[in-house]
Amino acid sequence: MPAPPIYLDHAATTPVRPEVLEAMLPYFDAKFGNASSAHRWGREARAATDAARERIAACLGAQPDEICLTSGGTEADNLAVLGGWRVQQGNGRPGIVSTPIEHKAVLEAVHQAAREGGDERLLAIDPTGLVNLDAARAHIRQDVALVSVMWVNNETGVIQPVAELAEMAKAAGAIFHTDAVQAFGKLDVDVRSLPCDFLSVSGHKFGAPKSIGAVYVRRGTALAPLFFGGSQDRGRRPGTENTPMAVALATAMELALSERDVEVARLRSLRDRLEAGLRAAQPDLVVHGHVAPRVPHILHCSVPGTDSESLLMSLDLKGVAASSGSACQSGSVTPSHVLTAMGLPADVGASAVRFSVGKLTAAEQIDRVIALFPDVVRGARAMAGKF
Repeated sequence: MPAPPIYLDHAATTPVRPEVLEAMLPYFDAKFGNASSAHRWGREARAATDAARERIAACLGAQPDEICLTSGGTEADNLAVLGGWRVQQGNGRPGIVSTPIEHKAVLEAVHQAAREGGDERLLAIDPTGLVNLDAARAHIRQDVALVSVMWVNNETGVIQPVAELAEMAKAAGAIFHTDAVQAFGKLDVDVRSLPCDFLSVSGHKFGAPKSIGAVYVRRGTALAPLFFGGSQDRGRRPGTENTPMAVALATAMELALSERDVEVARLRSLRDRLEAGLRAAQPDLVVHGHVAPRVPHILHCSVPGTDSESLLMSLDLKGVAASSGSACQSGSVTPSHVLTAMGLPADVGASAVRFSVGKLTAAEQIDRVIALFPDVVRGARAMAGKF
C-alpha cells in the first residue's frame, strides 16, 4: 500500500479549519439574509457581518470602521495600491515606490499606476533578500504618493524591515502599504505599533476559505474605490456583503492568534529539521534568504543541475506537494523574479522549490521527505535533460 501523500505547500493555501466551516455554514442556510436588507433576515446578517468586522479589527489592533472586506489578498493589494495612489497623485505626488520581489498582485498594480502616469520606482534588493534601506532613502522623497513593501516575501519567507520603511514613508508624507498575507498568524501583526496606512491579509493562508480577505485602512486615509455601484463598506468596496465569508475570516484569525506562539515554535522546528536534512542529503543545496530573518514555515531552496518543473514533478511522483517560484513557458523554465532581484544566477533561480509547513505537517513526514530527496533529485536531473 503506498504511503499517504505529504502536503508541503501551506504558503500557497491551507485547508479550511473545521471550526471555521462550522461557524460559517449557518449563513448559507438558515441565516441567509442580505446584510443590506431591513427585515429580520437582513438584520441577522448585518449583526453577524458587523460582529465579524469587529473581531477582525481586534485581531489587527484596529477599529471596525478601518476594516474593508475583500475577495482576497489580490483585491486587497490592488485596492490599497491603486486606490491609495490615485487619490494622492492628484495632489502633485506621482511617485509610487515598491520592490521587484513583491507578489504579482502588488507589482502589476504598481505597473498599472505607471501606465496611468505614475513615476514607478522599485527598490534594490540585497543578496540576502532584504530591501536595501539606503536605496529606499534615496527613492522615498517628497514627490512620492505611496510606498508598498510586503512584510514577508511569499517565496523566500524573508521578513522585510517594514517598520523602518513605514517611518521613511511617513517622513516624506507618503502613504505606506504592506502586504501581510504571509505574515499574519506567524508574526505580531498589530497596526498600533506599525505606522502603516494600509495592510492586506488573505484568509486562505490560515484556515479560512479562499476568496475572503481584508485591507486595513487607517482612519483619515483617503482611498479611491476600484468598484462602483453601492454604498456598502463606506463606499470603499460596493457590493452585497459576504456574511458567511466574513464570519469565516474572523474565526480563522482568532484561532491563528490564539495558537500562534505554540504553532510558530512547532513550525520552526519542522522547517529547520527539513532544512538540515535536505542539506545533509544534498550538499550542493542552496537555501535562499537563510541569513536574513525568516518566518518559521517557509524553506526556499535550489538544487543545481535541475529545474523547478522537473523537481516538482519528481516530488509529485513521490507523493510530495511543494511549489515553485518558476514557471514553464513555451518549453523554457524562467527564474523566479524574486531570486533574479536578489542577484542569483539564472540556473540557480530556475531550480528553486518552496516547501512550506503547516497544520498538516508532522515530524515523520519531514523525515520521509529527507529520506526520499536523493531519489527526487536524481529523477529531476533525468527529467531536466529532456527539456
